[in-house]
Amino acid sequence: MKLKFCGLTRMADIAAANEARPDYAGFVFAESRRRVSDLDAARLRARLDPSIRSVGVFVNDEPAHIAALVRDGVIDLVQLHGDEDARYIARLRGLTDAPLIKAVRARTRADIERAAALPVDFLLLDTYVQHAYGGSGKPFDWSLIGRPSKPYFLAGGICQDNLARALETSAYALDISSGIETDGVKDAAKMRSIAATVRSKSNE
Repeated sequence: MKLKFCGLTRMADIAAANEARPDYAGFVFAESRRRVSDLDAARLRARLDPSIRSVGVFVNDEPAHIAALVRDGVIDLVQLHGDEDARYIARLRGLTDAPLIKAVRARTRADIERAAALPVDFLLLDTYVQHAYGGSGKPFDWSLIGRPSKPYFLAGGICQDNLARALETSAYALDISSGIETDGVKDAAKMRSIAATVRSKSNE
C-alpha cells in the first residue's frame, strides 16, 4: 500500500517527508489553512526528494493554471477536489497528461460508483461534510467502499489510532494530513511512525 502525506506548507515539512519517505506529497492550492502559493509550492518541491511524487490539490480551478504547474515541474499528479465533471476533465486532459485523481465525498456507494465512471486514473475517497470540499479530519463509513473499479486513495481522519484498520482496506494508498499534525502543524515524529507502520504492513 502506498502513502501520501498532504498539506505540506513549510521547509520543515519537506525535511520530515524526505526522512519518512512517503510515496506522494500533497500541496494544497485550494482555499484552506494549508494552502500554498504557486511560488511557495515551487520552492518546497525543489527541496522534496525526487523519489517522492508531488500532488497538487485543486477545487474548481482553471485547467490552464493546473497544466502550467505540471509543465513547470511543480506537481506530478493532479487531485480534483471540487465539482469537476467529465467535461471539465476532458478540457484538462487536453492540456496535460498528468495522472488525475478525483476526490469523492462519500455518502453512499453510488457516489463512489459515479465518480469511478469519470475519465480519471484514481479516486480519492473522503468524508462528506456539508459546505466543505474536504479537510474535515474525520473518517467516513468505510463499509461504503466496496470494490471500486479504479484504484483509490483513502482519506478522511486517518491517524495512528485507526491506521491498522485503514491498512486492511483495499486502498491503493492512504492519504494523511491532520493525522500527521500536532496542534495544526506537521509533526515529524508522527510522519516517521506512520510511514514505518505502512512500510512494515506492506512488506508482510
